[in-house]
Parts: sequence; structure tokens; C-alpha cells
Amino acid sequence: MEPNQVKRAVVVGAGIMGHGIAQVLAQAGIEVGLVDLHEHCLDHALKLIRGNLQTLSEHGRVDASAIPQILARVHPSTELAAAARGAEFAVEAVVEVPQVKKEIFQQLAAACALTTIIASNTSSLDVFSLAEIAHPERLVVAHWFAPPHIIPLVEVVPGPRTAPEVVRATAGLMTRLGKRPVVLKQFVPSFIVNRIQSAIFLVVTQILQNGWASIEDIDLAVKASLGIRLPIVGVVQTLDFTGLNLIRDQYQSLGLQPPGFIQERIEKGWLGAGAGKGLYDYAGRPEEEILRRRDSLYLKQLELLESATAFEPV
Repeated sequence: MEPNQVKRAVVVGAGIMGHGIAQVLAQAGIEVGLVDLHEHCLDHALKLIRGNLQTLSEHGRVDASAIPQILARVHPSTELAAAARGAEFAVEAVVEVPQVKKEIFQQLAAACALTTIIASNTSSLDVFSLAEIAHPERLVVAHWFAPPHIIPLVEVVPGPRTAPEVVRATAGLMTRLGKRPVVLKQFVPSFIVNRIQSAIFLVVTQILQNGWASIEDIDLAVKASLGIRLPIVGVVQTLDFTGLNLIRDQYQSLGLQPPGFIQERIEKGWLGAGAGKGLYDYAGRPEEEILRRRDSLYLKQLELLESATAFEPV
């Protein structure tokens, strides 16, 4: 599959994720079969897509005059085999129930050409061990985030038998759709973002359970700190700005052994942004220049959040 030549796709599941994925494909000029068991779900999905497009138009991200053509590219159907005919890219976006997904994979494999890429939107399941399809090298995870028509990230995850060209083609198609794909080196449950979110949820529920802070203060604490920094430096580069030697000290204060990759960099003098190298390589730039760029971006982020009154609850 050449990403720029994809003309037809099929999305199975018209729920929260499926209708948005179908919309994004249609926005890129691709004819999309949107499949669900129930007509009323398909009707509701089309209503939501229409509303999504109107919102995007209000924010200058879709030309209002193009909305009818985009909607016309979404073809609702309760017949998977008919909707999948001729599709070069198939998306499974049904409920996170292994047996349901297993059945959908079997139906897609039977309905699609052997060259069709079958992508699962699972958020954590090992679909590679439960899917029983011919040519499993065409099966890949393409995990989108809600709402799919806004959030740029798609995690592309190969299984043990996924062909490298399938991974490249899937990531390439996501780029064509205007997304920001990240490709994992191998399957790991929950991938990147959900693994990080799971750790956050455990700590948040602990704070709430113990009554250490109010729900409003917890959210404000995150918005007014991590909400400014993480969009700029992410979670890994944050370690460079903290200083890897301080990260080591934090581990040791908890009675833990620092990770080997941290210790190795410290021994080489790669302590972070201030040293010109840490987990990232700052290419010899002076510390003052690095900090000036970081702080300028922080201020822009802060101004944006303040102007949007984003520190208040939605």
C-alpha cells in the first residue's frame, strides 16, 4: 500500500472512535465504508461527523464549502463484506472485548484483499495473539486518541509478525491524514500514552481516597504546572532539564537503584541540557540559548492557557 494512493478504506465500529476515524479519512479525500450493526448507530455517527466538521470549520480547520463533499465520502453500512470490498486500509474500532475483535478480524480478512492492511484501534489488547487471519503480517495497531478529528497522535504498533512495510505504510498514511504517528519498536500492552496515564490515575485516586486535596486543586495543580511544561518538553526531556544527577539522587533517596541508562550518561558527564547532552543531544548549543528557547515557549503556552481561561474547569 502506497499511502498517497489509498482511495478506499473501511472502518468497523461507528462509536466514539470509529466515526471520528472515518471522518478524518474522508477529510483526506478517501472513500470510507463505515460499518456498524445498527442503523441508528450509523445515523448518530453521521450526525456527530456533521457537527465535528462544523466545529472544525468555525476554527478555520475545514472549509465550510467542503463539508458536503466530505460527508458524501462516508458510506454507512450494516454489511461489513460489502463495505470492505476494494478497501486498501481497514480499521477495527469495536469494543475492547477479545472475542468481538477476534470475530471482526476474521470477517475483515475474509472480505478484504490479501494486500489490505488491517489496523486495530485497540488501546491495550494483544490483538496479535487473538487474531486468526491469513497473512498476519498485514495486521498492525493504529491507536488513535479521542477525539480523533482533533488529537494528532496515533500510536503505530507492530506485532511479532507484522511486516516492516506495513508499519511504514500505516505511519505514512497517518501522516497523509495530518496526524503525528509514533512507531513503537514492539508490542507492549497499553503502548506509550496509556501506560503513562495509568500511573497518573493510580496516584490521583490515591490522593482522592486519602482526602489529601480537593478535586479542583488536583486539576489546577496539574494544569498550572505540567500543563505548561509537558507540551513543550514532554516527559523525557523534562529529565534533562531536571538534571540526570538529580534524577539519580531521587532514586537513591527512595532506596531504589537508578536505571542503567541514567547512570551511564552521568559517568560520561552527560547530565542534561546544562551540560549540552543528556538523554537528548543539544548539539553544542550554550545553556543560555537552550533555556531562552524553552522559556519563550513556556510563556507562549502560558499566555494561550490564560487567554482561554483553561485553568478553570471545562
